[in-house]
Amino acid sequence: MTRPDPIDQEYRFKDGLIVSSTDLKGIITYANRTFCNIAGYTKQELTGKNHNIVRHPDMPKAAFKELWETIRSGKEWTGIVKNLRKDGLYYWVYSHITPVMNEEGEITGYTAARRPATTAEIEEVVPVYKALVEEENK
Repeated sequence: MTRPDPIDQEYRFKDGLIVSSTDLKGIITYANRTFCNIAGYTKQELTGKNHNIVRHPDMPKAAFKELWETIRSGKEWTGIVKNLRKDGLYYWVYSHITPVMNEEGEITGYTAARRPATTAEIEEVVPVYKALVEEENK
């Protein structure tokens, strides 16, 4: 009997707040312990890498296009994101990303706080993301 591909298996976490910061290009400059534990990477493995290191292939490009347009314009973004752990399992988060501004009002980076997504949030977004991915793959 073959085992299912880990990318099709969910890792559920119930507690904790994942926090990370990036520079303007999405390079991780800070990862809290919860992020490291849930993503399955060490702080050293995450720091200096692009945040897309945890991007799941099921996520539509359109979702990240909207995310980047929003935060680059200086606004906050919230949404449900499916992420990929180092071991291949996936996990869902409710993400809130805030631009970080210097004293002159220029964006210098971004900070994201993520909590476990609820079942209702996931069920609501899965068909939307699936339709977007299907459209992107045409």
